[in-house]
Amino acid sequence: MDAKGKVQDTLRKALKDGTLQLPEPFQAQLTQVNEVLRKLAGKLDIKNADERKQVRTRQAVLHGEQFKALWDRIKHQTTYRVQFDNEGLIEKCVAAIDDAPPITKTRLHWRKADLAIGQAGVEAKETAVSAPVVLEEHDIELPDLLTDLQDKTQLTRRSISRILTASGRLDDFKRNPQQFIELAGEAINRAKRLAIVDGIRYQRLGEEYYYSQELFEQEELIGYLRNMLPATRSVHEYVVYSHGVEAAFAEQLERNEAIKVYAKLPGWFKVPTPLGSYNPDWAVLVEKDGTERLYFVVETKSSLFTDDLRDKESAKIRCGEAHFEALSIGENPARYIKATKVDDLMAGD
Repeated sequence: MDAKGKVQDTLRKALKDGTLQLPEPFQAQLTQVNEVLRKLAGKLDIKNADERKQVRTRQAVLHGEQFKALWDRIKHQTTYRVQFDNEGLIEKCVAAIDDAPPITKTRLHWRKADLAIGQAGVEAKETAVSAPVVLEEHDIELPDLLTDLQDKTQLTRRSISRILTASGRLDDFKRNPQQFIELAGEAINRAKRLAIVDGIRYQRLGEEYYYSQELFEQEELIGYLRNMLPATRSVHEYVVYSHGVEAAFAEQLERNEAIKVYAKLPGWFKVPTPLGSYNPDWAVLVEKDGTERLYFVVETKSSLFTDDLRDKESAKIRCGEAHFEALSIGENPARYIKATKVDDLMAGD
């Protein structure tokens, strides 16, 4: 650890390998020390600086006619506007709170344990657990519900008051104030995200607003050997992937002869959304039957079902769909699709 108490990679490696050593007087406490340090160290996956590699572009692909045709269809930037019905939003918030799980009263458990003090320190062995006891809190001071929810949701106090009253669940607030505030805040924010995305409209900016092909050469791409795959059809000499689904997809892109050129879209290629920037995964050119060209922007996920994706992630993907729909002008525009495998691109036609 450094002088400020920050965990260093040498300690993470020792914890991961199980080689941590303590001075002789503290050897008996090694197990407990290991547990504490693991919590403080966080993730134990260490990126070896020796495996760090700058990924170069494949010039013949980058400046080839095929990639230029693909890039010209997706490079333009957009702006968006959000329109949603305030009354409709309130109705959705009411429904979200009404459908939320029940609020339980605060419950207490008593646990009994035997304590033993020895060379290894204090050891506790649980001997009994009481049945849950409902805590009746009639005289507690209730928190400021409207202010707390206003801070969590950024809605007006008037709108929040209407939502809570219409939900018919204010008695739940008295039953367990903190749990109700967390539940209501989460339900309202989820309804907000969906309402914003439902009403979003993208518009392509002028011809001078686009991502230049030269950025592939100007912006440095760094990867580690453990998450890189050699590539021949890609703009870069290696594909830098972040998880197994992307790695499998890249391997399929390399093997499939219908794929003429592709790019793992770098982090600087961003689509603006109300929920933060969205970075799609791939740009792909497919040649069908040796003549027809199909252009795709692809989002790779392990599941195509919206319910399996995180709420915010799903909303950003819907914004990506709207962005590329706004760019779908002219002959044979690029299509935005979600896929788990390369065959999904062929089936989409």
